[in-house]
Amino acid sequence: MRVAAWVVTFSACLTVGQALAADPNLGRNLAATCANCHGTDGKVVGQELVRLAGMPANQMRGKLSEFKEGTRQVTIMHQIVKGFTDEQLQLIVDYFARQR
Repeated sequence: MRVAAWVVTFSACLTVGQALAADPNLGRNLAATCANCHGTDGKVVGQELVRLAGMPANQMRGKLSEFKEGTRQVTIMHQIVKGFTDEQLQLIVDYFARQR
């Protein structure tokens, strides 16, 4: 029974991984969640919020990790970022880092 459960779990993980890799627009689609506050494609209008477009990936990843771990709290970011897997966050980071 345990082997069967492991096989099902492993297969599901492979399927999710393949789905992530199969959609070239997934990073963009996930990043659309950020548009309400940070602007379309991370190009915020105004000075109140951080511009995500073009931010170095390692800098953004560090900030998102702090939000996810709870060591950095700003309004609702620490709650939002917990809704994404690490793989999804990396796709979002990569997407914004490519924007100019």
